[in-house]
Amino acid sequence: MKSDIPVVEDVERPLSSAELEVLKRQYIKEGEYVTIQTKFNYAWGLVRSASNGQVEQGIQLLVEIYTDAPERRRECLYFLALGHYKIASYSEARTYNQQLLKLEPRNAQALGLAKQIDEKVSTEGAIGLAIVSGVVAVAAALVATVVKRSK
Repeated sequence: MKSDIPVVEDVERPLSSAELEVLKRQYIKEGEYVTIQTKFNYAWGLVRSASNGQVEQGIQLLVEIYTDAPERRRECLYFLALGHYKIASYSEARTYNQQLLKLEPRNAQALGLAKQIDEKVSTEGAIGLAIVSGVVAVAAALVATVVKRSK
C-alpha cells in the first residue's frame, strides 16, 4: 500500500516544465493573497526540480509556510528535510528530520529518510576519506621522489 506522503524517490522525479509552470502561474495569480496550499504545491514542485536553484527556492517557500502557518509545521519539516537531502545539505536534512521524529517517533517516512541520510553521509564520508588518502599518498610519493633526487 503506497502512502500519499512522498518518499525520497519522489523528490528525484521532477515535474515536467509544463506541470511546474501551472503551479507557478497559480502561485503568481494569487499574488499577495496566495493560499498556503498553493504556496505549498509550488514549493513541492520546485523541490522536485533538477535545478538546485529551484530546489533552494522551494525550500525558502517551505520555510515561509513553516513560519506563517503553525498548523503546517509538521508537514513542512518533512518536506524541508527532503529538499535539503536533495541538494546534499545532509546536516540540515538531518536537523529537520530529527525535529519531525521528536513529534512523531514512529513516522515511517521520517524513519526511512533518517536511514537514507545516514547512508549518504557514510558513503560520501568514505569517498571523501578515500580521496584525501589518495592525495596524501601522491603527495608523499612526490616528496619521496624530490628527496631522492636532491641527495
